[in-house]
Amino acid sequence: MTINTTTPQRLYLMQVASAAVPPHGLPFVCYLVQTGDGKNILIDSGLPTEVPTRPGFPAVEHDKDVIEQLALLGLKPGDIDILVCTHFDLDHAGHHDAFTNAELIVQRPHYELARGGHQRFAISRPQWDHPELRYRLIDGDSELLPGLELIETSGHAPGHQSVLVRLPETGPVLLTIDAVPRQEAFTPDRTPGPFDDNLEQLKASTRKLLDLVEHERVSLVVFGHDGAQWQTLKKVPEYYS
Repeated sequence: MTINTTTPQRLYLMQVASAAVPPHGLPFVCYLVQTGDGKNILIDSGLPTEVPTRPGFPAVEHDKDVIEQLALLGLKPGDIDILVCTHFDLDHAGHHDAFTNAELIVQRPHYELARGGHQRFAISRPQWDHPELRYRLIDGDSELLPGLELIETSGHAPGHQSVLVRLPETGPVLLTIDAVPRQEAFTPDRTPGPFDDNLEQLKASTRKLLDLVEHERVSLVVFGHDGAQWQTLKKVPEYYS
């Protein structure tokens, strides 16, 4: 049997920070996919080094940032070929400006909304709107490469995207990102969180991901901010294959 070396072979999970939110904490995360032919695909870039404080919000405790975690794998920012931008909230785009060698992939409506000056993404604009960054805009669900699919999941923010990674041993892994931040929200009749943008779109995206899990026989669903789950997951330097 011939193995397609262009497909994902490893998935690394990186927790770059956390906040003391009961009952299990709030992790801030990003991901790295490596293909058999040597491509490095980063999914989000985590929190920036300096995080503005918010009244009533717990302080953030930093772990190694995305650049330091990549270094644990012998990688530098210039080694990243593609940066998948799920959305431009500060905790997902905090180091985009470091990856000027990469092609950045974002949903067109999200990029246009942010570039149009939407206040929500103004705080992270120095990172995602760096003049040396190169963007490719996509519209809706898209196969980025064999075994790696981008799933349009608006609701948390317009043009938010989740990611499906097909691994040779683990099988399909769904990264919900902020479409479904915690496992308890993975239900059709879910309620919105404080930063969700559109309840009807949020519910539609959740149903879409529930259907995908069933039809694709997804073996692992990783929720973007689930403190209890993240305590159980493999993290850099370990990986899923």
